[in-house]
Amino acid sequence: MRKLHISKEYIKGPLMYIIQADLEYLVSILVSGSFLAFLTGRLGISDSLTGIISSFISLGCLFQLFAVFVKFKRTKPTVIIMSVANQLLFMSLYLIPLINANKTVKTVLFVIAIIAAWILFNIAHPQKLTWLMSLIDDNKRGSFTADKEIISLLSGMGFSFGMGFIADHFKAQGKYTTVLIISAVTIFALTLFHTLTLINTTENEPPLNRSTGFFNAIKGLVRNKAVLSILVVYVLYFIVNYITIPFYATYQLNDLGFSLSFVSILSIISSLTRIFASRPWGKYADRTSFSLMIEKALWVLAISKLCAAFIAPGNAKIMFTVYYMLYGVAMGGVNSALMNMIYDRLPAQSRTDCLAFCQAFAGLAGFLATIVTSPVITVMQQNGNRLFNFPLYAQQLLSFCAFVVLVLLILYVRFIIIRKETPKK
Repeated sequence: MRKLHISKEYIKGPLMYIIQADLEYLVSILVSGSFLAFLTGRLGISDSLTGIISSFISLGCLFQLFAVFVKFKRTKPTVIIMSVANQLLFMSLYLIPLINANKTVKTVLFVIAIIAAWILFNIAHPQKLTWLMSLIDDNKRGSFTADKEIISLLSGMGFSFGMGFIADHFKAQGKYTTVLIISAVTIFALTLFHTLTLINTTENEPPLNRSTGFFNAIKGLVRNKAVLSILVVYVLYFIVNYITIPFYATYQLNDLGFSLSFVSILSIISSLTRIFASRPWGKYADRTSFSLMIEKALWVLAISKLCAAFIAPGNAKIMFTVYYMLYGVAMGGVNSALMNMIYDRLPAQSRTDCLAFCQAFAGLAGFLATIVTSPVITVMQQNGNRLFNFPLYAQQLLSFCAFVVLVLLILYVRFIIIRKETPKK
């Protein structure tokens, strides 16, 4: 039998990247979705404001523009410092409800902490991603990204269900403080291991252009047709996400009466379908292109949003299960394609700037989309979840709107991006 040999370069490079991404993903689980809805519920924050707070993730992408004009002298130590700071701020979200202060003070502190955390994350993210992706063979990016996602999703399933079960167990006993403390300690432990992983990752500095200046860099990006075509995809995709996802968690917990355990089960179902889809998506992209992959993945996402438009109390568990299955299949392709389209179409020295540019403006578009749609939630709830005297939840209406936007995006990818793409040999 042939002895398996794993080189030191692999251990210090791609393997560390996989572990880093996994630990970062576990932290994100505890500060988003139903866990974030649980926190805002403890603070007495409304559903519409919870949706806006969720969209701060999108608004924080604006700070990725720092990557265009601030080039770190040393990427690795700066990324480590910012990662520690942002994850400790995430930990503080579970400590703020324990403070002996009135609701207004705690709400303000909570909002400041989550904004600051995502700002720090986004300042470091483009150059961190460029650094870590520089460790990966360009011809294997699709397969590697799929493997990385599969590992994160597998651990995330057990983690999400375990934390949801623990939260429900202590909530049933009225021990909300215990839930908060356990979650805070968990984030601290994940932060420690995440930091050690980054420290042990090979420092392979990517090529950087330090001489153009911010405005010249932006001007160059705006004049680049490849960048603008990718920007349109990012913007429309972010709009779809941020007119729906920030409002699903409160819909599940408050209107449909789902437990955190059941929400975690739905997340596991989504992760399982994403795991099975990720590898085929990656191989397909390596063989063809990420543009062709994202077109097909967006069709699956569009169908999932159409299903979500029909979710109501009578069919909620079945229809949300179908939605999460389709959503998982779609995400197995979409997330990988968004980043790798940049790597397919741009030279190495332009990738960090393009990633920052696209995510910044798409993030702003996503945040504004949430701001615009938040009043829809409030008005329709005040009207007894009715539209023109027809029983309808706001989340159903927004899901249908997302479906329409996705169809437009698919047509754009097909007739603008794919038509101009050079096929792989």
